[in-house]
Amino acid sequence: MIHSLFDSPTAYRPTEAELAEPLPPIKAVLFDFSNTLFHMIDLTTWLRRVAAATGRDGGLDQAAAQLSETYSVPEVAAAQVGRDLSAERHWRAMREWWSRVEFLRGIEEPAYDVLRAPDTWVPYADTGPVLRELRDAGIRIGIVSDLAWDLDVHLEHFGLGGLVEDAVLSYRLGREKPDPELFRTACERLGVDPRAALMVGDNPARDGGAVACGLRAYILPSEPRIGERGLSHVLDFID
Repeated sequence: MIHSLFDSPTAYRPTEAELAEPLPPIKAVLFDFSNTLFHMIDLTTWLRRVAAATGRDGGLDQAAAQLSETYSVPEVAAAQVGRDLSAERHWRAMREWWSRVEFLRGIEEPAYDVLRAPDTWVPYADTGPVLRELRDAGIRIGIVSDLAWDLDVHLEHFGLGGLVEDAVLSYRLGREKPDPELFRTACERLGVDPRAALMVGDNPARDGGAVACGLRAYILPSEPRIGERGLSHVLDFID
């Protein structure tokens, strides 16, 4: 049997009248956080900051190699599944991984503090300009992200806190994308019809899940960019 999208109990169900009408204009844009609005500093810089915070010297190249190698260890890989469902699960997942890296063994907690530091995550060059243009156009702005800590520290550090009205984070709801509840909650908090909202992210499976509850989705190429992210194209969706 072939099932349509609308057979899902969590899917958005438009009325016949809504299906016959033009789509409403975009009134809100929801963004993923990591690798969409912000990116983490490079690995070497992070390791150097950990070294500076702990007094541990040397072995940075070896540490970088071991981080890559140990991530595929079955116990480490298993710990990463669902890690963003709570702050505790994320910490356990990182500790399971980092304890296998000689440089990080015994300093997992200060390393975790560096991971969450305000300036460890930095905005792309076009993040601020695009958010400001959306705000000036009267568009509501939210974030929907799989994250295990409060991202306000990063937004505020770079002067972007006043541009984002609300953030729906996985660790607060105990749900990860593509769970429709995350997208629906974001739309409810911003006071917009899901059909008048756009989700912007870099993961077609997770961020693209927004379409199951009526949103439109714009998926950026999943690549480790450090310059402009290509966010200016979001403005093309705004009337």
